Amino acid sequence: MTAVSDVSKTGEPAANGRVAGDEVLRVRDLHVTFDVRAGRLPAVAGVDLTLRRGEVLALVGESGSGKSALSMALVGLNRGPRTTITGSVEFNGMDLVRASDRELRKVRGNGIAVVFQDALAALNPLHRAGAQVAEMITTHRAVGKDAAWNRAIELFTDVGMADPHRAVRAYPHELSGGMRQRVMIALGLANNPDVLIADEPTTALDVTIQAQVLEVLKELQREHHTSIILITHDLGVVAEVADRIAVMYAGRIVEYGTRDQVLFDPQHPYTRGLLDVVPSLTGPVTGRLSAIPGSAVTGVERPPGCAFAPRCRLAGPECEQPVELRQRGGEQGHLDACTKEDHR
Repeated sequence: MTAVSDVSKTGEPAANGRVAGDEVLRVRDLHVTFDVRAGRLPAVAGVDLTLRRGEVLALVGESGSGKSALSMALVGLNRGPRTTITGSVEFNGMDLVRASDRELRKVRGNGIAVVFQDALAALNPLHRAGAQVAEMITTHRAVGKDAAWNRAIELFTDVGMADPHRAVRAYPHELSGGMRQRVMIALGLANNPDVLIADEPTTALDVTIQAQVLEVLKELQREHHTSIILITHDLGVVAEVADRIAVMYAGRIVEYGTRDQVLFDPQHPYTRGLLDVVPSLTGPVTGRLSAIPGSAVTGVERPPGCAFAPRCRLAGPECEQPVELRQRGGEQGHLDACTKEDHR
């Protein structure tokens, strides 16, 4: 598989015109398999990624494509007796795949933080919101409780809480969905991490609150130069905040590039299928939206070649062979895993 790092050294501009900086996280040949009744489920099957300082990298794909399994494997949150994780995840000179649980506990919430999708389930219902943020600070920093509490109030202000002094004393069930998501972001930023993993941070929020949460993430990225891995299936969210995009299908990356490259010049048939099902706000109404035929591959059995071939109108005999992520013409840094020269 062609490593994304080969392209990352070229210094191509991000979608917003900014030139990405130093590499913060380097993922190489990452595999995550789960032992299930039917056999071994390859949730992530050989992924290479590079995350740079101050950028937003979006992982896009249908449910079951491996986005969350990939992100949780970065900090060992899906480790277990029935899970096998191989490859390497380099962060600050440490390989997180081979790190001990004790070493990972020092990284989680400190160097790499996670904003979970379901804030109500992630927050402790028995503790006040501010106390949970303060605990995150005292776990990794030698500061007193009063200083940590004051820092929690500052963080609640930073993430846009209307009344931070009241919010820090509230229990999770006393806060709205949008406010709970802001608490999760405050938790993630409590120790100024280098990397923030946001797993579907706007799911189940109405569009107004979604816009507010996205604005918080963008503002914090600008101010603190935090690198963000954004996991989502919402291409509207991706268009709003992403610098680069990695499209995942059946545990593999099938297309990779800047936001403009992927959204405005999609190469892989799966990426084009995802974009075709998004309704347009401009132009004539063309009737029913097109849909990708069939269902995503989620079982233990995977095709020997391109996993998308059974659903692809362009599939041919050549798709039965393994397909590498590679660049064929076009702009520098835009990669896809399709055998067809003409993807349209």
